[in-house]
Amino acid sequence: MKAFLNKQAKHFKKGGKLERWYPAFEMIDTFIYTPLEKTHGRTHVRDGIELKRIMTTVVIALLPCLLMALYNTGLQANMAIASTGAVASGWRDSVVTMLGAGYDPTSIGDNFLHGSLYFLPLYIATMIVGGTWEVLFAVVRKHEIGEAFLVTSLLYPMILPPTVPIWQAMVALSIGLVFGKELFGGTGRNVVNPALFSRAILFFSYPAAATGDTIWVALDGYSAATPLGGQALGLDLNVTFMDAFLGFIPGSMGETSALACLFGAAVLIITGIGSWRIILSSVAGLVVFTGLFYIIGSDTNPMFGLSPQMHLVLGGFAFATVFMATDPVSATFTEKGKFYYGFMIGALTALVRVVNPAYPEGAMLAILFANIMAPLIDYLVVRANIKRREARSAA
Repeated sequence: MKAFLNKQAKHFKKGGKLERWYPAFEMIDTFIYTPLEKTHGRTHVRDGIELKRIMTTVVIALLPCLLMALYNTGLQANMAIASTGAVASGWRDSVVTMLGAGYDPTSIGDNFLHGSLYFLPLYIATMIVGGTWEVLFAVVRKHEIGEAFLVTSLLYPMILPPTVPIWQAMVALSIGLVFGKELFGGTGRNVVNPALFSRAILFFSYPAAATGDTIWVALDGYSAATPLGGQALGLDLNVTFMDAFLGFIPGSMGETSALACLFGAAVLIITGIGSWRIILSSVAGLVVFTGLFYIIGSDTNPMFGLSPQMHLVLGGFAFATVFMATDPVSATFTEKGKFYYGFMIGALTALVRVVNPAYPEGAMLAILFANIMAPLIDYLVVRANIKRREARSAA
């Protein structure tokens, strides 16, 4: 295979008959093998990390969340079927029947299978959309195809409810990738997190597919509020801290387990890809503000009565903080700025969740706003450093 690719390379290089499609050839070659062009000599700075390794590490960090997305999606659906006596229908039921499986919530295999039938089609669709736009813009610009779309295409379905129409998810992702990333120059130049921006587009463009009580459990006509949504309505959903921490609750497919997110945080921090400053300060911002609201209390707003520790494990805050807020492109670059950036995310999440319970999630809007403010935060930090140096020099 390597010899074949090397032999075909001449057709894709400058002057070759397939020159226009060099980005696609280079993507396939470097995805399977190391790049054809390497640095030589002692004058080059060498580092063990590059884009492919960064993306691979993020995928590894996401694996526990992926497993929970498959298992918990099926678990919630199978529990609903067991409690209501409803019968699943459609092509998914045909697949389950063909494989000789069932809908037993106590069966690990049944839960994984049922969850996979909702997650995998959405994942395949997002891979097609992400890959198509990446290749198209790379060919037009005549630059290499970045591996970042592989991570975006994995992150995106994890932050969606299981019942979202696939075509709507594809439309929102297309708009998010083009206007949130490609028009700004592609990989490494996006001003906001592409997956989160696409989720926001879906949220506001197709609200029926992203809000309400019938979208969180993969069963037609079954209503089940997320814990945060139920709390905002004053409902007692009897959700324990441990259930929320482990992730056995309704919600977006890959966001429910704080434990899985902790594994991802450890991988990203140890490898240096994710900033511990952003994660720590985000948690601090959420705890400080939700703690203040909890102390103040309210007779009319049930969200004031949700403790800080429950805020940490409910909704998508843990997932968004670990995998979205730490995006090295759309986050702040200065070390001190990362503390301000993260604290802003935690504080805004608390404000949106508690003060405006019409949007009980909050983390998505908080991170997108912080993405936009990141350049200003870096600018102010750099200016402050310059002024301190000037003051020392004058002294």
